[in-house]
Amino acid sequence: MPRILLIEDDTDINNAVCAYLNRQGCRCRQAFSGTEGLLYWRQEGADLLVVDLMLPGLNGQGLLAEVRRTAAVPVIVLSARTAVQDRVELLRLGADDYLTNPFSLEELWLRIGVQLRHAGAARLAGEDTAPTIRYKEWEIDPEKRSLVAAGQPVELTLHEFEIVALLASRPQKVFTRQEIFEQVWNQTYFVEDKTINVHISNIRAKLRPTGTDGYIRTVWGIGFKCEG
Repeated sequence: MPRILLIEDDTDINNAVCAYLNRQGCRCRQAFSGTEGLLYWRQEGADLLVVDLMLPGLNGQGLLAEVRRTAAVPVIVLSARTAVQDRVELLRLGADDYLTNPFSLEELWLRIGVQLRHAGAARLAGEDTAPTIRYKEWEIDPEKRSLVAAGQPVELTLHEFEIVALLASRPQKVFTRQEIFEQVWNQTYFVEDKTINVHISNIRAKLRPTGTDGYIRTVWGIGFKCEG
């Protein structure tokens, strides 16, 4: 029974979504503010979060940042914003998916299913004790989903980690932006190239203190690779 933490300040929407998810066999915990949602998350955890962007107290962006400090749990964001830049920003902050208001409950459920399957596959990969990936001064542990670079632990979001692991697993191979998106997000490529660029930029920024940010090279007009 998947545990869903639903954080939405509109009572009608919150109740409707929660009732629907419960009918689908989920156990839905309701929160009506970002502060309340963060409290429930820290106390109880969840298999997936559905988070409205415009929340009283701690807003959706702040809540997402707090969650991403410690966990790679799937997060689906609900937002009235439709501009490409807004969607890119949500992915940059660590959202796994988003829906724009108004949305259908059926589509939300389908997207939840995709994220839960993805997270389940990642856990199963860990249970199979995937081998540690060693690349130059990187040590990548797929089971713990951890990266140590030049002896320093580097905190990455789920998608950032999977990008690093993908590139390091096949040094010298140039991965197109489409290949990266489809293998990391496990979805058909539907975003602009800027989304991948933003994630690569964030990874490099986090690697910079270790002196290994130059390991990821841009191949102009194609994509990215780790040099052998």
